[in-house]
Amino acid sequence: MAEAQYERLERATAGLDAPFALVDLDALRSWKDSVVAKLTGGLAGLAKQRKVEVITGVGHFVGPNMLEVSGRTVSFEHCIIAAGSSAVMLPGLPDDPRIVTSTGALALGDVPKRLLVIGGGIIGLEMATVYDALGSRVTVVEMLDQLIPGCDPDLVRPLHKRIEARYEAVKLGTRVEAVKAQKNGLKVTFDSGDSAMFDRVLVAVGRRPNGPEIDAAAAGVNVDDAGFIPVDTQMRTNVPHIHAIGDIVGTPMLAHKATHEGKVAAEVIAGQNVHFDARTIPSVAYTDPEVAWMGLTETAARADGVEYEKAAFPWAASGRALGLGRGEGMTKLLFEPDGGRLLGAGIVGVNAGDLIAETVHALEMGADAEDIGLTIHPHPTLSETVAFAAEMAAGTITDLMPPRRRG
Repeated sequence: MAEAQYERLERATAGLDAPFALVDLDALRSWKDSVVAKLTGGLAGLAKQRKVEVITGVGHFVGPNMLEVSGRTVSFEHCIIAAGSSAVMLPGLPDDPRIVTSTGALALGDVPKRLLVIGGGIIGLEMATVYDALGSRVTVVEMLDQLIPGCDPDLVRPLHKRIEARYEAVKLGTRVEAVKAQKNGLKVTFDSGDSAMFDRVLVAVGRRPNGPEIDAAAAGVNVDDAGFIPVDTQMRTNVPHIHAIGDIVGTPMLAHKATHEGKVAAEVIAGQNVHFDARTIPSVAYTDPEVAWMGLTETAARADGVEYEKAAFPWAASGRALGLGRGEGMTKLLFEPDGGRLLGAGIVGVNAGDLIAETVHALEMGADAEDIGLTIHPHPTLSETVAFAAEMAAGTITDLMPPRRRG
Protein backbone atom coordinates (compact mmCIF):
# COMPACT_ATOMS: atom_id res chain seq x y z
CA MET A 1 0.00 0.00 0.00
CA ALA A 2 2.94 2.33 0.66
CA GLU A 3 3.84 2.64 -3.02
CA ALA A 4 0.20 3.34 -3.93
CA GLN A 5 0.15 6.17 -1.41
CA TYR A 6 3.38 7.50 -2.92
CA GLU A 7 1.91 7.46 -6.44
CA ARG A 8 -1.28 9.09 -5.17
CA LEU A 9 0.76 11.86 -3.56
CA GLU A 10 2.53 12.48 -6.89
CA ARG A 11 -0.82 12.72 -8.71
CA ALA A 12 -2.28 14.95 -6.03
CA THR A 13 0.65 17.35 -6.42
CA ALA A 14 -0.52 17.94 -10.01
CA GLY A 15 -4.13 18.38 -8.89
CA LEU A 16 -5.14 14.84 -9.80
CA ASP A 17 -6.53 12.37 -7.31
CA ALA A 18 -8.36 9.11 -7.71
CA PRO A 19 -9.08 5.96 -5.71
CA PHE A 20 -6.40 3.30 -5.63
CA ALA A 21 -6.28 1.02 -8.65
CA LEU A 22 -6.35 -2.72 -8.12
CA VAL A 23 -3.99 -4.96 -10.10
CA ASP A 24 -5.57 -7.94 -11.84
CA LEU A 25 -2.54 -10.23 -11.78
CA ASP A 26 -4.12 -12.85 -14.04
CA ALA A 27 -4.87 -10.21 -16.69
CA LEU A 28 -1.38 -8.74 -16.32
CA ARG A 29 0.23 -12.14 -16.72
CA SER A 30 -1.89 -12.92 -19.76
CA TRP A 31 -0.97 -9.59 -21.32
CA LYS A 32 2.74 -10.21 -20.68
CA ASP A 33 2.50 -13.71 -22.14
CA SER A 34 0.63 -12.38 -25.19
CA VAL A 35 3.38 -9.85 -25.89
CA VAL A 36 6.04 -12.56 -25.64
CA ALA A 37 3.99 -14.89 -27.87
CA LYS A 38 3.51 -12.16 -30.46
CA LEU A 39 7.23 -11.44 -30.63
CA THR A 40 8.32 -15.08 -30.71
CA GLY A 41 5.54 -15.94 -33.14
CA GLY A 42 6.72 -13.17 -35.42
CA LEU A 43 10.22 -14.60 -35.41
CA ALA A 44 8.85 -18.04 -36.21
CA GLY A 45 6.92 -16.56 -39.12
CA LEU A 46 10.00 -14.80 -40.45
CA ALA A 47 11.98 -18.04 -40.20
CA LYS A 48 9.30 -19.87 -42.18
CA GLN A 49 9.25 -17.19 -44.88
CA ARG A 50 13.01 -17.51 -45.22
CA LYS A 51 12.78 -21.32 -45.35
CA VAL A 52 14.64 -21.72 -42.04
CA GLU A 53 13.84 -24.92 -40.18
CA VAL A 54 13.39 -24.36 -36.44
CA ILE A 55 14.14 -27.30 -34.14
CA THR A 56 13.08 -26.87 -30.52
CA GLY A 57 15.02 -28.71 -27.83
CA VAL A 58 18.24 -28.90 -25.84
CA GLY A 59 21.29 -29.15 -28.07
CA HIS A 60 24.93 -30.08 -27.58
CA PHE A 61 27.89 -30.77 -29.84
CA VAL A 62 28.87 -34.33 -30.69
CA GLY A 63 31.56 -33.40 -33.23
CA PRO A 64 33.02 -30.47 -35.17
CA ASN A 65 30.18 -30.66 -37.72
CA MET A 66 27.39 -32.24 -35.76
CA LEU A 67 24.86 -31.42 -33.04
CA GLU A 68 22.42 -33.52 -31.12
CA VAL A 69 19.14 -31.79 -30.27
CA SER A 70 16.84 -33.75 -27.97
CA GLY A 71 17.88 -37.03 -29.56
CA ARG A 72 17.95 -35.75 -33.15
CA THR A 73 21.27 -35.49 -34.98
CA VAL A 74 21.86 -32.30 -37.00
CA SER A 75 24.88 -31.84 -39.26
CA PHE A 76 26.18 -28.44 -40.39
CA GLU A 77 28.83 -26.72 -42.47
CA HIS A 78 28.76 -23.54 -40.38
CA CYS A 79 27.45 -22.91 -36.90
CA ILE A 80 26.71 -19.86 -34.75
CA ILE A 81 26.66 -20.55 -31.02
CA ALA A 82 24.14 -18.30 -29.24
CA ALA A 83 23.60 -20.31 -26.08
CA GLY A 84 23.41 -17.30 -23.77
CA SER A 85 23.79 -17.33 -20.01
CA SER A 86 21.99 -18.48 -16.87
CA ALA A 87 21.18 -16.71 -13.63
CA VAL A 88 23.62 -17.41 -10.80
CA MET A 89 22.17 -18.85 -7.59
CA LEU A 90 24.03 -18.21 -4.34
CA PRO A 91 25.42 -21.34 -2.69
CA GLY A 92 24.14 -22.45 0.67
CA LEU A 93 20.54 -21.31 0.22
CA PRO A 94 17.73 -23.74 1.06
CA ASP A 95 15.92 -25.53 -1.74
CA ASP A 96 12.66 -23.62 -1.48
CA PRO A 97 10.29 -22.43 -4.24
CA ARG A 98 10.05 -19.07 -2.50
CA ILE A 99 13.70 -18.40 -3.42
CA VAL A 100 13.85 -17.47 -7.11
CA THR A 101 16.08 -15.95 -9.77
CA SER A 102 14.94 -13.38 -12.32
CA THR A 103 13.59 -16.23 -14.46
CA GLY A 104 11.17 -17.31 -11.75
CA ALA A 105 10.31 -13.75 -10.80
CA LEU A 106 9.17 -13.03 -14.37
CA ALA A 107 6.56 -15.78 -14.10
CA LEU A 108 4.48 -13.42 -11.91
CA GLY A 109 2.94 -16.26 -9.93
CA ASP A 110 1.76 -13.93 -7.18
CA VAL A 111 2.71 -10.69 -5.47
CA PRO A 112 4.61 -11.28 -2.22
CA LYS A 113 3.83 -8.90 0.62
CA ARG A 114 7.52 -8.58 1.50
CA LEU A 115 10.23 -9.19 -1.10
CA LEU A 116 14.00 -9.25 -0.55
CA VAL A 117 16.16 -8.62 -3.61
CA ILE A 118 19.73 -9.82 -3.16
CA GLY A 119 21.85 -7.78 -5.57
CA GLY A 120 21.60 -4.08 -6.36
CA GLY A 121 22.69 -4.35 -9.97
CA ILE A 122 20.59 -3.75 -13.07
CA ILE A 123 18.61 -7.01 -13.04
CA GLY A 124 17.82 -6.86 -9.33
CA LEU A 125 16.68 -3.25 -9.50
CA GLU A 126 14.57 -3.84 -12.60
CA MET A 127 12.71 -6.68 -10.89
CA ALA A 128 12.39 -4.59 -7.74
CA THR A 129 10.75 -1.88 -9.85
CA VAL A 130 8.17 -4.34 -11.15
CA TYR A 131 7.23 -5.80 -7.77
CA ASP A 132 7.19 -2.40 -6.09
CA ALA A 133 4.70 -1.23 -8.72
CA LEU A 134 2.59 -4.35 -8.05
CA GLY A 135 2.45 -3.60 -4.34
CA SER A 136 5.25 -5.55 -2.69
CA ARG A 137 7.19 -4.03 0.18
CA VAL A 138 10.69 -4.31 -1.29
CA THR A 139 14.07 -4.50 0.41
CA VAL A 140 17.26 -4.40 -1.70
CA VAL A 141 20.56 -5.58 -0.27
CA GLU A 142 23.88 -4.91 -2.07
CA MET A 143 27.27 -5.92 -0.71
CA LEU A 144 29.07 -2.97 -2.33
CA ASP A 145 28.63 0.67 -1.31
CA GLN A 146 26.61 1.73 -4.39
CA LEU A 147 23.66 0.54 -6.43
CA ILE A 148 24.54 -0.45 -10.03
CA PRO A 149 28.25 -0.89 -9.21
CA GLY A 150 30.51 0.58 -11.90
CA CYS A 151 27.97 3.20 -12.99
CA ASP A 152 28.83 6.82 -12.22
CA PRO A 153 27.52 7.75 -8.74
CA ASP A 154 25.83 10.95 -9.91
CA LEU A 155 23.67 8.91 -12.33
CA VAL A 156 22.67 6.45 -9.63
CA ARG A 157 21.89 9.10 -7.01
CA PRO A 158 18.42 10.17 -8.31
CA LEU A 159 17.37 6.52 -8.60
CA HIS A 160 18.64 5.73 -5.11
CA LYS A 161 16.85 8.73 -3.62
CA ARG A 162 13.54 7.79 -5.24
CA ILE A 163 13.53 4.10 -4.33
CA GLU A 164 14.78 4.79 -0.82
CA ALA A 165 11.58 6.77 -0.28
CA ARG A 166 9.40 4.05 -1.86
CA TYR A 167 10.98 0.78 -0.73
CA GLU A 168 10.98 -0.69 2.73
CA ALA A 169 14.78 -0.57 2.83
CA VAL A 170 17.89 -0.21 0.67
CA LYS A 171 20.88 -1.80 2.41
CA LEU A 172 24.34 -1.04 0.95
CA GLY A 173 27.59 -2.60 2.12
CA THR A 174 25.57 -5.52 3.44
CA ARG A 175 25.75 -9.27 2.92
CA VAL A 176 23.19 -11.99 3.49
CA GLU A 177 24.63 -14.40 6.05
CA ALA A 178 21.88 -16.99 6.08
CA VAL A 179 18.39 -17.77 4.82
CA LYS A 180 16.22 -20.15 6.83
CA ALA A 181 13.04 -21.54 5.32
CA GLN A 182 10.14 -21.47 7.76
CA LYS A 183 6.45 -22.17 7.38
CA ASN A 184 5.53 -18.50 7.79
CA GLY A 185 8.26 -17.16 5.51
CA LEU A 186 11.99 -16.93 4.86
CA LYS A 187 14.07 -15.70 7.78
CA VAL A 188 17.06 -13.77 6.44
CA THR A 189 20.03 -12.84 8.60
CA PHE A 190 22.39 -10.06 7.49
CA ASP A 191 26.05 -9.61 8.37
CA SER A 192 25.02 -6.67 10.54
CA GLY A 193 23.36 -9.17 12.85
CA ASP A 194 19.85 -8.00 11.96
CA SER A 195 17.27 -10.43 10.66
CA ALA A 196 13.90 -10.10 8.95
CA MET A 197 11.13 -12.27 7.52
CA PHE A 198 10.26 -12.19 3.82
CA ASP A 199 7.63 -13.92 1.74
CA ARG A 200 10.02 -14.30 -1.18
CA VAL A 201 13.72 -13.83 -1.91
CA LEU A 202 14.94 -12.88 -5.39
CA VAL A 203 18.59 -13.70 -6.06
CA ALA A 204 20.02 -11.32 -8.67
CA VAL A 205 23.79 -11.55 -8.28
CA GLY A 206 24.77 -11.98 -11.90
CA ARG A 207 24.70 -14.38 -14.81
CA ARG A 208 27.00 -17.20 -15.89
CA PRO A 209 27.73 -18.00 -19.58
CA ASN A 210 26.47 -21.38 -20.78
CA GLY A 211 29.75 -22.45 -22.39
CA PRO A 212 30.14 -25.62 -20.30
CA GLU A 213 26.56 -26.77 -20.98
CA ILE A 214 26.86 -27.32 -24.76
CA ASP A 215 29.78 -29.79 -24.86
CA ALA A 216 31.81 -27.36 -26.95
CA ALA A 217 34.94 -29.47 -26.45
CA ALA A 218 33.36 -32.17 -28.62
CA ALA A 219 33.58 -29.71 -31.52
CA GLY A 220 37.08 -28.55 -30.54
CA VAL A 221 35.80 -25.13 -29.43
CA ASN A 222 37.71 -23.50 -26.59
CA VAL A 223 35.82 -22.49 -23.46
CA ASP A 224 37.66 -20.49 -20.80
CA ASP A 225 37.50 -21.10 -17.05
CA ALA A 226 34.65 -18.63 -16.62
CA GLY A 227 32.53 -20.39 -19.26
CA PHE A 228 33.02 -17.83 -22.04
CA ILE A 229 33.92 -18.78 -25.62
CA PRO A 230 36.69 -16.53 -27.01
CA VAL A 231 36.08 -15.09 -30.49
CA ASP A 232 37.77 -12.66 -32.86
CA THR A 233 36.20 -9.54 -34.40
CA GLN A 234 34.47 -11.72 -37.01
CA MET A 235 32.91 -13.71 -34.16
CA ARG A 236 34.94 -16.82 -35.08
CA THR A 237 35.90 -19.29 -32.40
CA ASN A 238 39.18 -21.18 -32.62
CA VAL A 239 37.33 -23.54 -35.01
CA PRO A 240 37.03 -21.45 -38.21
CA HIS A 241 33.58 -22.62 -39.30
CA ILE A 242 32.04 -22.17 -35.84
CA HIS A 243 31.13 -18.67 -34.64
CA ALA A 244 29.71 -17.50 -31.31
CA ILE A 245 27.75 -14.43 -30.25
CA GLY A 246 25.98 -12.85 -27.29
CA ASP A 247 26.40 -13.48 -23.57
CA ILE A 248 28.52 -16.54 -24.19
CA VAL A 249 31.36 -14.51 -25.77
CA GLY A 250 31.71 -11.95 -22.99
CA THR A 251 30.47 -8.75 -21.45
CA PRO A 252 28.48 -6.67 -21.73
CA MET A 253 25.73 -9.28 -21.63
CA LEU A 254 23.18 -7.27 -23.60
CA ALA A 255 20.66 -8.30 -26.24
CA HIS A 256 21.42 -5.38 -28.54
CA LYS A 257 25.10 -6.32 -28.57
CA ALA A 258 24.19 -9.92 -29.45
CA THR A 259 21.97 -8.80 -32.33
CA HIS A 260 24.79 -6.89 -34.01
CA GLU A 261 27.25 -9.72 -33.38
CA GLY A 262 24.81 -12.16 -34.98
CA LYS A 263 24.60 -10.05 -38.12
CA VAL A 264 28.39 -9.93 -38.34
CA ALA A 265 28.67 -13.72 -37.97
CA ALA A 266 26.01 -14.34 -40.63
CA GLU A 267 27.63 -11.90 -43.07
CA VAL A 268 31.06 -13.48 -42.54
CA ILE A 269 29.59 -16.94 -43.24
CA ALA A 270 28.05 -15.45 -46.41
CA GLY A 271 31.52 -14.44 -47.57
CA GLN A 272 31.58 -10.77 -46.59
CA ASN A 273 34.71 -9.28 -45.04
CA VAL A 274 33.07 -7.52 -42.07
CA HIS A 275 34.01 -7.11 -38.40
CA PHE A 276 32.28 -6.24 -35.14
CA ASP A 277 33.73 -2.78 -34.49
CA ALA A 278 31.29 -0.85 -32.31
CA ARG A 279 32.89 2.19 -30.71
CA THR A 280 30.47 1.88 -27.80
CA ILE A 281 27.62 -0.29 -26.55
CA PRO A 282 24.97 1.50 -24.46
CA SER A 283 23.80 0.14 -21.12
CA VAL A 284 20.34 0.76 -19.70
CA ALA A 285 18.72 -0.01 -16.35
CA TYR A 286 14.96 -0.12 -16.95
CA THR A 287 14.18 1.15 -13.49
CA ASP A 288 12.16 4.18 -12.38
CA PRO A 289 13.86 6.49 -13.17
CA GLU A 290 15.81 4.77 -15.93
CA VAL A 291 19.61 5.00 -15.92
CA ALA A 292 21.54 4.85 -19.22
CA TRP A 293 25.13 5.41 -20.20
CA MET A 294 27.52 4.83 -23.08
CA GLY A 295 31.15 5.37 -23.98
CA LEU A 296 33.58 6.77 -21.42
CA THR A 297 32.32 7.05 -17.85
CA GLU A 298 33.77 9.35 -15.25
CA THR A 299 34.51 6.33 -13.07
CA ALA A 300 36.62 4.75 -15.84
CA ALA A 301 38.23 8.06 -16.83
CA ARG A 302 39.45 8.71 -13.30
CA ALA A 303 40.72 5.17 -12.91
CA ASP A 304 42.61 5.29 -16.22
CA GLY A 305 43.80 8.90 -16.03
CA VAL A 306 41.86 10.00 -19.12
CA GLU A 307 41.37 13.77 -19.42
CA TYR A 308 37.88 14.99 -20.21
CA GLU A 309 35.48 17.89 -19.88
CA LYS A 310 32.02 17.34 -18.39
CA ALA A 311 28.82 19.20 -19.17
CA ALA A 312 25.63 18.37 -17.29
CA PHE A 313 22.10 19.68 -17.69
CA PRO A 314 19.71 19.22 -14.74
CA TRP A 315 16.18 18.23 -15.64
CA ALA A 316 14.92 20.66 -13.03
CA ALA A 317 15.40 23.23 -15.83
CA SER A 318 13.56 21.11 -18.44
CA GLY A 319 9.98 22.19 -19.13
CA ARG A 320 9.08 18.72 -20.35
CA ALA A 321 10.49 17.00 -17.26
CA LEU A 322 8.73 19.46 -14.96
CA GLY A 323 5.48 18.92 -16.86
CA LEU A 324 5.84 15.20 -16.19
CA GLY A 325 6.50 15.86 -12.53
CA ARG A 326 9.91 14.20 -12.88
CA GLY A 327 12.53 16.90 -12.58
CA GLU A 328 15.00 14.68 -10.72
CA GLY A 329 16.79 13.62 -13.91
CA MET A 330 20.06 14.73 -15.46
CA THR A 331 21.85 14.52 -18.79
CA LYS A 332 25.63 14.71 -18.85
CA LEU A 333 28.11 14.55 -21.70
CA LEU A 334 31.86 13.97 -21.58
CA PHE A 335 34.04 15.57 -24.26
CA GLU A 336 37.67 15.71 -25.17
CA PRO A 337 39.28 18.81 -23.58
CA ASP A 338 38.79 22.16 -25.34
CA GLY A 339 35.50 21.32 -27.03
CA GLY A 340 36.66 18.13 -28.69
CA ARG A 341 34.71 15.06 -29.70
CA LEU A 342 32.10 13.36 -27.56
CA LEU A 343 33.63 10.62 -25.39
CA GLY A 344 30.70 9.42 -23.33
CA ALA A 345 27.27 10.21 -21.97
CA GLY A 346 25.05 9.40 -19.03
CA ILE A 347 21.34 10.04 -18.54
CA VAL A 348 19.09 9.39 -15.56
CA GLY A 349 15.38 10.06 -15.82
CA VAL A 350 12.19 9.04 -17.57
CA ASN A 351 12.92 7.28 -20.91
CA ALA A 352 16.70 7.60 -20.48
CA GLY A 353 17.06 4.34 -22.41
CA ASP A 354 15.46 5.93 -25.47
CA LEU A 355 17.40 9.18 -25.16
CA ILE A 356 20.84 7.56 -24.95
CA ALA A 357 20.63 6.39 -28.59
CA GLU A 358 21.28 9.90 -29.91
CA THR A 359 24.54 10.12 -27.99
CA VAL A 360 25.64 6.69 -29.26
CA HIS A 361 25.08 7.92 -32.81
CA ALA A 362 26.93 11.16 -32.07
CA LEU A 363 29.94 9.26 -30.74
CA GLU A 364 29.98 6.90 -33.73
CA MET A 365 29.91 9.92 -36.06
CA GLY A 366 32.69 11.74 -34.20
CA ALA A 367 30.47 14.67 -33.21
CA ASP A 368 31.72 17.44 -30.91
CA ALA A 369 29.83 19.79 -28.57
CA GLU A 370 29.07 22.27 -31.33
CA ASP A 371 27.68 19.58 -33.64
CA ILE A 372 25.23 18.41 -30.99
CA GLY A 373 24.33 21.86 -29.68
CA LEU A 374 23.58 23.23 -33.15
CA THR A 375 21.31 20.30 -33.98
CA ILE A 376 17.76 21.62 -33.58
CA HIS A 377 15.77 19.49 -31.14
CA PRO A 378 11.98 19.68 -30.82
CA HIS A 379 10.56 21.64 -27.90
CA PRO A 380 9.37 20.79 -25.34
CA THR A 381 10.99 17.35 -25.17
CA LEU A 382 13.40 15.43 -23.02
CA SER A 383 15.68 15.09 -26.06
CA GLU A 384 16.45 18.79 -25.69
CA THR A 385 18.46 17.99 -22.59
CA VAL A 386 21.13 16.39 -24.79
CA ALA A 387 21.46 19.59 -26.81
CA PHE A 388 21.39 21.72 -23.65
CA ALA A 389 24.22 19.68 -22.12
CA ALA A 390 26.24 20.19 -25.31
CA GLU A 391 25.52 23.92 -25.15
CA MET A 392 26.78 23.90 -21.58
CA ALA A 393 30.06 22.49 -22.87
CA ALA A 394 30.24 25.01 -25.71
CA GLY A 395 29.32 27.91 -23.41
CA THR A 396 26.39 28.92 -25.63
CA ILE A 397 23.47 27.89 -23.41
CA THR A 398 20.73 30.44 -22.68
CA ASP A 399 18.41 28.26 -20.58
CA LEU A 400 20.88 28.31 -17.68
CA MET A 401 23.96 30.29 -16.77
CA PRO A 402 26.89 28.63 -18.56
CA PRO A 403 29.69 27.34 -16.35
CA ARG A 404 32.55 29.73 -15.76
CA ARG A 405 35.42 28.95 -18.13
CA ARG A 406 38.67 28.05 -16.47
CA GLY A 407 42.01 29.58 -17.41
